[in-house]
Amino acid sequence: MISKSQIDEVLSGFDKNKIKIATICSHSALQIFHGAKKEGFKTIGICTESRKETYDSFPLAKPDEYFIVKNFKDVLEKKLQDRLIENNVIIIPHGSFVEYVGPENLEERFLVPMFGNRKTLKWEGERKMQREWLEKADLRLPKQYKTVSEAGGKVFVKLSGAKGGRGFFTTDSEEDLKKKLKEKVKKGIISEADSSNITIQEFVLGVRYYVHYFYSPLENRTEMLSMDKRIEPIDESYRGLPNIPDEFLDYTVTGNQPIIIRESLLPEVIKMGINTVNASLKLFYPGMIGPFCLETIYHPENGFTVFEVSARIVAGTNLYPDGSPYSTYLFEEPMSTGRRIAREIKIGIKRNEIEKIIF
Repeated sequence: MISKSQIDEVLSGFDKNKIKIATICSHSALQIFHGAKKEGFKTIGICTESRKETYDSFPLAKPDEYFIVKNFKDVLEKKLQDRLIENNVIIIPHGSFVEYVGPENLEERFLVPMFGNRKTLKWEGERKMQREWLEKADLRLPKQYKTVSEAGGKVFVKLSGAKGGRGFFTTDSEEDLKKKLKEKVKKGIISEADSSNITIQEFVLGVRYYVHYFYSPLENRTEMLSMDKRIEPIDESYRGLPNIPDEFLDYTVTGNQPIIIRESLLPEVIKMGINTVNASLKLFYPGMIGPFCLETIYHPENGFTVFEVSARIVAGTNLYPDGSPYSTYLFEEPMSTGRRIAREIKIGIKRNEIEKIIF
């Protein structure tokens, strides 16, 4: 893995007064560029030619400059990395960035300074490590099973990586599990490798809440900025009653809805975020840096069950480019997660502590 000292060496050569913020044009890039501009940074969009028109359609959120690539994995090429470094670029990773480029490539081959702690890529992406992290945080988690028959009922089957729910499904038998995996590989929805790297979890009942946090090492504060509920094709399955077409039984995230929670539940929500940060500091120092999301299900009798952590900015934050009902209580000005990232970088530069939040 690329060491922190290597990144610090690259960062030491930057003109701190000319730092630019960049990411690939996907996922939450509009919000990241918009927030960076609000904080006075120049921005670079790593973009395919086919996507440029989309970002040009939003003048207040498009990047100041494009680096055009044929494929997003081109960011791994030395020539492009050198160009990014020459431009004093700090990369903001998001779900598509990690999925398209690959967490292993970012850990082993990508020398451009990134916001956050690069170690979180492994702790987020490998489900055994992620579970260890959440257990260390003393959070209620779904039960896990080695086989469907062990569960004795309906289970949720998940794949590894930041796939946005694509390929996930439910089943209640070993026979049905094998059949569905085979069908998904045949249709190209998942790969053979995906089919052999699955997690079988308890099917948890309740209401979904995706909570967006931000941990600032510079302020030593865990903030709850917003929350959302994700829109998946299965949410519309009632339209196919009584005989629901298989196409509806799909957990791919297609959009997001704004949501707030009962105020009496906030103490537990805040505690879950703080515990997640504290556990990360013990497991992979300097721990969680910047935005992260706890994906939860709440049941009135059982409380919160956390079924996943996303250790980066999540697409649900795109709902709040001018802040949320919660960020209003934290900041005097509109504060999206994208802008909060840029604000943290700005504070780091001002205090000469930028190295604390870059890896």
